[in-house]
Amino acid sequence: MIESRDDIRNVAIIAHVDHGKTTLVDELLKQSGVFAAHQEVVERVMDSNDIERERGITILSKNTAVQYKGTKINIIDTPGHADFGGEVERVLKMVNGVILVVDAFEGPMPQTRFVLGKAMELKLPVIVCINKVDRPEARPKEVIDEVLELLIDLGADDEQLDCPFVFASAKAGTASLDADDEGKDMTPLFETILSAIPAPTGDPEGGTQVLISTIDYNEYVGRIGVGKVDNGKVSVNQEVVIVNHHDPDKIKKVKVSKLYEFDGLERVEVKEAGIGSIVAISGIADIHIGDTLCDPEHVEAIPFQKISEPTISMNFIVNDSPFAGQEGKYVTSRHLRDRLYRELNTDVSLRVEDTDTTEAFKVSGRGELHLSVLIENMRREGYEFAVSKAEVIYHQDENGKKTEPMELAYVDVPEEFSGSVIEKLSTRKGELLNMGAASGGYTRLEFRIPSRGLIGYRGEFMTDTKGNGILNTIFEGYAPFKGEISYRKQGSLISFETGESVTYGLFNAQDRGPLFIGPGEKVYAGMVIGENPKQEDIELNVCKKKQLTNTRASGSDDALKLTPPRLMSLEQCLEFIGTDELLEVTPKSLRIRKKILDSTARKRAAISAQAKSAQ
Repeated sequence: MIESRDDIRNVAIIAHVDHGKTTLVDELLKQSGVFAAHQEVVERVMDSNDIERERGITILSKNTAVQYKGTKINIIDTPGHADFGGEVERVLKMVNGVILVVDAFEGPMPQTRFVLGKAMELKLPVIVCINKVDRPEARPKEVIDEVLELLIDLGADDEQLDCPFVFASAKAGTASLDADDEGKDMTPLFETILSAIPAPTGDPEGGTQVLISTIDYNEYVGRIGVGKVDNGKVSVNQEVVIVNHHDPDKIKKVKVSKLYEFDGLERVEVKEAGIGSIVAISGIADIHIGDTLCDPEHVEAIPFQKISEPTISMNFIVNDSPFAGQEGKYVTSRHLRDRLYRELNTDVSLRVEDTDTTEAFKVSGRGELHLSVLIENMRREGYEFAVSKAEVIYHQDENGKKTEPMELAYVDVPEEFSGSVIEKLSTRKGELLNMGAASGGYTRLEFRIPSRGLIGYRGEFMTDTKGNGILNTIFEGYAPFKGEISYRKQGSLISFETGESVTYGLFNAQDRGPLFIGPGEKVYAGMVIGENPKQEDIELNVCKKKQLTNTRASGSDDALKLTPPRLMSLEQCLEFIGTDELLEVTPKSLRIRKKILDSTARKRAAISAQAKSAQ
């Protein structure tokens, strides 16, 4: 018999990037008494990963729980970036409603549409939380209309259109049901959660059913499955059967060795859990996202949407440069393979494939950010390797024609820069769909563009808009191939020999274009040391010292003025590299290099490639 469990609410917080989800969760935790009065709490406590804290973004969805008036509220903080959309899609299966956070100045943004669309597909009730109402330029009343328009656009029914609105300042820790009232604390939001989010339902006497929606990984206990108890109850030492809706052949008997529930930021060990509880289960080695744990007497898989396929890939290659093994701790193909396959334990949107050589692995993900976060994590762990330029993954339609991933790009720029943005995106096969005024005196441009047209564009975009532009993209689907795109108009400046760069050599080289290195840096033949404004590559000797014709001239090197080198971040390096180049990644350095280091072999390869394309 189906019953509802009134002492639990399961809710996910969804929003566009940087609209304040994680800060809002901080306040809900503080005001529900999770932290002791004297305890010092870091900001964005849910962003536990170093990269999340540095970049101010959420990459992995996180579970937490608070108590309010005798009701346990399980809260899931989700990522806002499109590259981590796979995380959002899955966790929505665990909850009975969502809090949609919208910035009181920016209003609904592209990712707001994406995450809200996913919630609407699952018919989840929505609480709209208009955040940052204390911003000087906040416009909460106009944002209400924009949210309602978005709901109508997404095909909301009358019940969904009648959703409650809460006005909050997560930073100040206040919420109110009235746009003109500041509020004193988060009580209005807590009350709205209790009244607007339905209690979980299920059959407490039925056979056990737990759908695994996320996987955590711990070196001591291995894989940990996190999911909601849909029916019956689950207890420690219980024998269950694993089945999967998308894999009918998967039927495996296992035992639940440890069971946890969430309480604040902690996982608390429990003996058993009933319907509606969000639990973490450890001790099952072969547990995957989308698996259902069932009672052996009632084996029935819960339907689960397929994880979105990756759209771009790059090769991770064992480092074979002359400096290989000097800075990294893990450098062999076995180390690289083990680490990449271990990432699959927690990241379901990632694919790793062996290639025809043992030295390289093809890694596919949802976007450049998705893969760059993996590269940065591996770097920090002491891995040394090389990566190739990102490429999109092509498919074929039913007629055998080549199709490619397409994105919708939303660009907000000051009016004077819109011309150059339209021109650049048009040359990258972008099609302008809409142009209109955005808030704050900006122009909003909406493009449909192939995913490969955006590879390497963000750095150029920031330069073209003098850092004032905002670019958001959403994967739209596959469409017929749009034709060739020329990526880079510039060539590379390449080191001619191995050694140490000196001021004299760099001084002569800097006339050819901006340099990436300063004096006293180790370089090798075939390493890219700068950018040539013209299209061809040039080889330069930056290790060349001045010939000393007499002793008095030896100090004149000190007078040479060098332009400071252009220091590039990981993302900028990944954007810069060409199809014939690699990025060497070590814990200490990022070096761009040619795939073929030897100058003569490189020229031969270029001639044979030209001959092939001419045929």
